[in-house]
Amino acid sequence: MPTTYHKRFGLFRNPAVRRELQSLDPVVDHQRIVHLLTAYEFPFDMTRALELALFHTYASPRVSGLLVRTGEFERHGQKRYDDTSRLIGEFMESGYDSEKGQRAILHMNHIHSHYHIDNADYLFVLATFVFYPIDWINRYGWRKMIPSEELALFYFFREVGRRMHLHSLPDTLVELRAFTNAYEERYFRYTESNQRIADATVKIVQGWFPRLLHPLVRPTFAALINDKLRLAFGYQRPPGWFTAMTEGALWVRKWPLRWITFKPYPTRIDNTSFRYYPDGPPDIEAVGPTNVLKQLGSHPEKKLKNF
Repeated sequence: MPTTYHKRFGLFRNPAVRRELQSLDPVVDHQRIVHLLTAYEFPFDMTRALELALFHTYASPRVSGLLVRTGEFERHGQKRYDDTSRLIGEFMESGYDSEKGQRAILHMNHIHSHYHIDNADYLFVLATFVFYPIDWINRYGWRKMIPSEELALFYFFREVGRRMHLHSLPDTLVELRAFTNAYEERYFRYTESNQRIADATVKIVQGWFPRLLHPLVRPTFAALINDKLRLAFGYQRPPGWFTAMTEGALWVRKWPLRWITFKPYPTRIDNTSFRYYPDGPPDIEAVGPTNVLKQLGSHPEKKLKNF
């Protein structure tokens, strides 16, 4: 059984986690590396990075247009957010080879099979799940990622892509970055669907805070994205002082986190709150659009064909 670590004196980081990370091979051990990064080293940062990764994908009209057509995001935003977190969180925590990880990918494939999504769009979304954690943690995390951790994220999500039946998967991080840049150059532009889905995301996050703070959510998003995304969403650049204050707060928080952590140790699905599911994490097969779940209930054999 893999080692489970505990905080020192209930508050301080256990340096044994980092020692294990430094000893692992990104090709052979990438599932374990991703688990340690998610459960111990950067649970808050991984969550924020993946949130922004999804936000980034809405700058593509090919992605935002599908979300507008389904209507799920605008009508059931918090549910869709929690459902996505539940599935991705499962195979990042458990590994794609685990029984639960396989079920999560299987169920995700089943949901996706009800929509026409181009391979390039899948690859683009997958790429953001690699690069956003790397870029966010290296800028705002309590320490920078080491090269083996960056490679582990790449190998992990490349294998997830294979299990999603994607083709033309890049062989290196450099190739994946080149693909992402080419995709954005070709497809990124302002459309109403981009702005509608971006605004729906802002509305979700506003629901997490008191009403007094709601006006700050959209400028905070705008401060944390680049000009290319702001243009695609029709968002204005916030005042320089606001951007500096936002980034300054993120820089200040990382210093004490070098030694202490307030997150559960380890952070897992079973000790994570899901706002749409106040009674606890839903079953893997219980998440997803209602119409898709109804079809699955009527034709359970269909699901087996998607994995």
